[in-house]
Amino acid sequence: MDTRETSFALCETVGVSGDETETIKTVSKMLEEYCAEVNVSEGGVTGWLREYDSSLPKLVLDAHIDQIGMIVNYITEEGFVKFSAVGGIDRRLLPAQPVVIHGKKKIKGVICSVPPHLTNSDSKVTEIDSLSIDTGLTADELKKNVSLGDRISFDVKCRELLNSRVTGGAMDDRCGIVAILRTLELLKDRELKYNVIAVFSCQEEIGERGAKVLACEISPDTAIAVDVTFGYTQGENRKKCGILGQGAMIGISPSLSRNISEELINIAKSENIPCQVEVMEGLTSTNADRYSVNQDGVDTCTVSIPLRSMHTPVEVIDLNDIEYTASLLAEFAAK
Repeated sequence: MDTRETSFALCETVGVSGDETETIKTVSKMLEEYCAEVNVSEGGVTGWLREYDSSLPKLVLDAHIDQIGMIVNYITEEGFVKFSAVGGIDRRLLPAQPVVIHGKKKIKGVICSVPPHLTNSDSKVTEIDSLSIDTGLTADELKKNVSLGDRISFDVKCRELLNSRVTGGAMDDRCGIVAILRTLELLKDRELKYNVIAVFSCQEEIGERGAKVLACEISPDTAIAVDVTFGYTQGENRKKCGILGQGAMIGISPSLSRNISEELINIAKSENIPCQVEVMEGLTSTNADRYSVNQDGVDTCTVSIPLRSMHTPVEVIDLNDIEYTASLLAEFAAK
């Protein structure tokens, strides 16, 4: 697998929470290369690496398929599109951003930006209600192709940076999907201690909804949520950030299984796989929170890829961290 090529292919498909159809089609085809069975349901996409073996426990490797974005909520008489956020968008970066409205056809636009010469202050963060999208179309022209509820995504392409780093608009959490796909590739000819199930869940950004459905549907014995975490840039709290290129961050939290956390750490040490530790004081704000309380409870952990500029159109990861994550997961799943 070419992790850069796969990352770019996934990040440039659009799947804003609640409307992940395009990404589901793309990732389902990718899963079919590795899995004996692939299914699509309300919760997302699941792929069973091999036929079910009742003598083995079930291990879910979960990454969410959706991305943050916006939703159309009004079209003004002047032909401007009003919108709301879907997921935790950083409002500071919205003015002047190029976007795509996914209506009956894709319509490009730009979020309006008031020149600083015409404002009283440039220190305030603009409320989303005050922003509009300019497409160049009239209201009548827009209404022929745009409906209330249509999703809006940032109009951005992936790019290579230096030193194995890349940037794009949906690395959260498409890089987690790539890590799991790479894991399946590494496990192809290995003996396993689990029934390995890849889960690419919907609607994580609006409350881990897909994972809740699929946790109940699959009822795993062990689950690992493969997501992203904060990559240190400059000025952040180092205790809360990972370092790009130094491996995935293994979660430790009161809401996670300490046994699984320690097993992952021991595997990383014994196999010389770079890793880091992420300590969280409560819930993880990932799909792990849904799996851990499913039915009678599930042994759950997080393995997170450090990412800079989270929830922006220019998220940055190090491709080496995808490889490190996949190696760690593969060793955990294999005998």
